[in-house]
Amino acid sequence: MSQRPDPSDFAPSCSGTRPVLLALVATHRIAGLDFLARLCSGPVRITPAVLAGSPAVSGAAVLATCNRFEIYCEVSPGQDAAGARRAVTAIISDCSGVPEPDIASAFVCLTGPAVAEHLFAVGAGLDSAVLGEREIAGQIRRSLTEAQESDNASGGLTRLFQAASRAAREVGAQTALGGAGRSVVSLALELAADRFPRKDLSEMSVVVFGTGAYAGCTMAQLRAENCPDVSVFSWSGRAEAFASARGAAWLTPAQLPAAIRRADVVIGCSGRGRHVRTSTFRDFRQGAAGPLVVIDLALSHDFDTGIAALPGIELITLESVRLAAPPEHSEVLRRAHQLARQAAHRFEEEQRTRVIDPAIVALRRHMQQVLTAEMQRVKAQHGGTDTAEAVEFALRRVVRQLMHVPTSRARELAAAGRQDDYTAALEALYGLTVDLAAHADPGQQPQSRTGSAAKSA
Repeated sequence: MSQRPDPSDFAPSCSGTRPVLLALVATHRIAGLDFLARLCSGPVRITPAVLAGSPAVSGAAVLATCNRFEIYCEVSPGQDAAGARRAVTAIISDCSGVPEPDIASAFVCLTGPAVAEHLFAVGAGLDSAVLGEREIAGQIRRSLTEAQESDNASGGLTRLFQAASRAAREVGAQTALGGAGRSVVSLALELAADRFPRKDLSEMSVVVFGTGAYAGCTMAQLRAENCPDVSVFSWSGRAEAFASARGAAWLTPAQLPAAIRRADVVIGCSGRGRHVRTSTFRDFRQGAAGPLVVIDLALSHDFDTGIAALPGIELITLESVRLAAPPEHSEVLRRAHQLARQAAHRFEEEQRTRVIDPAIVALRRHMQQVLTAEMQRVKAQHGGTDTAEAVEFALRRVVRQLMHVPTSRARELAAAGRQDDYTAALEALYGLTVDLAAHADPGQQPQSRTGSAAKSA
């Protein structure tokens, strides 16, 4: 994690022609798991739609996992980025019930290129409790999907998250990081299996609490371990559909006590329902024949920590998993960090060059207008003959060749921050005026004013 920036160093406003990416990052290393749980279990769920309530924010996405809570925003050009940060902090406080000073001290603020470098490292599993974990890349994809479904995924955020997914695949393909497929879930199951020296997961009875993304990862891991006796419980009532889709049984509240009584492993992946109290667990386990391992993977715990004191029960928490995670070889980590940084730098260069796209489109449109006008004259003289078709084919090839150097030069100048030189040249040579600041959103169609040079063509 990068060093916490001084608020006075925060950029006061966005560039005139480019939006600015902003990230507020809280992880278990900085804020602690209890603080993250408070964010996830507040009175109002923090969603991209809620965050987009700030007028300076043109897009928002939330990445909430077992050991991090991160908010990514795109701040519109010309807007006050420091003000956007304060507005987002206030929204987080309102939703979670956590006082604003606590939010401000627990979150690290990243802006500009640091945002991509951080997210790419996160996606590659380089900032996880289990280094190289594979689940985080899927969580990044789901975060983008949620933002898109709520119409809050701006163009910049979409490109950022998609590039992070590509970088994660690149790190996975080119290094041995997490080569054994380790994840928080798989490591927790390994710890649980160690408590049963005479049988493995393929012989155990497992109860899973929850129907969310983490529960889905858990079910997939149990299936990979050939665990045949898995049942699902959800306080929300969604267990039947979730379990049926995965070939598992589902439990009603009336069936839950008997299922826990005969279970070998109970896994909590929900964090959004009620706690199972210690006294309730004691009642459920009356008459149980063997030991029980309880794995609580929810930030907002599914089970009271007091169950660890009950006879025959062992509790495995996220902190237990973190402490048990094996270290990666230093050379593997160095190479993985290098690949993630390189991918982030490529992304930033691509974003710098995108600012010039409206000017390139304007020049291409101007050249097309010249070509169309010339072809109208040729067809008026020769009609729809083979000669006219040959001339049109030749002219189109000439236009493509003529556009190659100006297009390449445009991207070179934009990468160097000299896009204004390019637009000035377009106006001087072709009479085209392109306002790059007005077209900072790449989804908009550029508009240009064609001067006398274009009219004469």
